[in-house]
Amino acid sequence: MNEKSVPRHIVFIPDGNRRWAKARGVPVLEGHRVGLDNLRMVMAWCRDAGVRTVTFWGFSLDNFGRGEGEVKPLMGLFVLKFNEFKERAALHENRIRVRFFGRLDRLPKALQEKLAEVERDTAGYDGYFVNILLAYGGRQEIVDACNAAIADAKAGKLERVDEETLGAYFALNGQPEPDLIIRTSGEQRTSGVLPWNAGYSELYFSQKLWPDFGKDDLQAALDDYASRKRRFGK
Repeated sequence: MNEKSVPRHIVFIPDGNRRWAKARGVPVLEGHRVGLDNLRMVMAWCRDAGVRTVTFWGFSLDNFGRGEGEVKPLMGLFVLKFNEFKERAALHENRIRVRFFGRLDRLPKALQEKLAEVERDTAGYDGYFVNILLAYGGRQEIVDACNAAIADAKAGKLERVDEETLGAYFALNGQPEPDLIIRTSGEQRTSGVLPWNAGYSELYFSQKLWPDFGKDDLQAALDDYASRKRRFGK
């Protein structure tokens, strides 16, 4: 695989934690725990492959509908795992900048504080870039971007709206657009992830449940991507 065939930016929709847990007769929270640990491994494999930017969809707005019995323990697990993540030497040795996007005000206060710590501790890094979408929905991102643009226009900060000016209000403004979107668990849809940014992204659907998605599975996706000829509508 030559340098030009390596995606600059991969988006992961890590699906299948609950099914993985059910198949093994373990609590759903254990599936989420293993899935979060695998997220860290996939980050490292992407880095080894030369991918500098990765985005993970960690929790959607729709996921709040799963009920407090699942959501509340998951929020606590996020606090624990992001604290572990913040302390890992690899994060700092590789100068990985981590940012979180979504309606973060919907998250518990303790989790909001932990996310702010991670962002603050990595704000000056520029070696690799990790984005994590929490309390995120693609349609909601469009609504939020439009409302922010309208507010700035009313305040006299925005004279006109075009692709460039509106694009500045979306989460990943200034980052390379996703080259490749990988979804696990066999589901073949993107569920509206990053609708502004992903218009020309290549799609790859893995049959593996996210906790089982391994290095060989990532390599299969990268090989498939390298075999494609991207035309961007031309």
